[in-house]
Amino acid sequence: MSSDTLAKVPTAPEIPEPADAPRIVPQRHYGQWAAAVAVLVLLGFAVNSVLRNEAFQWDVVAEYFTSDSVLRGLWLTLWLTAVVMVLGFALGTLIAAFRLSANPVLRAVGWGYVWLFRSIPILVQLLLWFNIGALYPQVLGVRTVDLLSPVAVAVVGLTLHEAAFAAEVVRGGILSVDRGQIEAAQALGLSRSRRWWRIVLPQAMRSIVPPAANMLIGTLKGTSIVSVIAVNDLLFSTQLIYHRTYQVIPLLMVATVWYAVVTSLLGVGQYYVEKRYARGTEHAR
Repeated sequence: MSSDTLAKVPTAPEIPEPADAPRIVPQRHYGQWAAAVAVLVLLGFAVNSVLRNEAFQWDVVAEYFTSDSVLRGLWLTLWLTAVVMVLGFALGTLIAAFRLSANPVLRAVGWGYVWLFRSIPILVQLLLWFNIGALYPQVLGVRTVDLLSPVAVAVVGLTLHEAAFAAEVVRGGILSVDRGQIEAAQALGLSRSRRWWRIVLPQAMRSIVPPAANMLIGTLKGTSIVSVIAVNDLLFSTQLIYHRTYQVIPLLMVATVWYAVVTSLLGVGQYYVEKRYARGTEHAR
């Protein structure tokens, strides 16, 4: 096409903007900025108060933060958390299977277990197990006080307590799977075990992982309650020190900082585990 032909092609006339056309102005959020500034100021005052308050005795915190007794207590806390979570979810999965069973007796047993152990406060449960010798002085010819040490009492009490909540978490995750997919797997002739391992559990884990991770963090902090039965966990280790030195606040800060460090690491792990099981969903994209 020649340049003369191009010159003859009509072009759309430019429409001039009216002189009084409104100008779009972004909305200004003065209230949000004022609130943010106020929060930062208050946060600065709080941090400054904590760092400059001599009552915290940060030099004492640094002295005992990595002491042998504190690290031994930390190790027992981590060990107790891991054991309770593994045993609690193993028992909780069994209880969840009872609650989902077609057998009315198993359903009743599962419901009763969850009702009982969710109704009794964990401190009361631990004290009952710690004093079980008053009810059963001997078991199979062995004195109960010799059979159940304080650590064993802590494991039993915390496990039975956590299993009741784990059962509901597992049951809720299984019920979140679309029933149609299970029926489709049945139509394809998949065995019951393959249906559970290949169809149900991978999808249920998306609903199980977030509350399970929260339970893990809650169990870590909840282990501090075993100090009432003289289990030498992180909190009890710091209590033994400040009962000797009378430096209550700095030793409590030692325990507080350690709990904060470990829960932060668990929170990071929770993020990546949730991200893994959320692959393929719209939220993950």
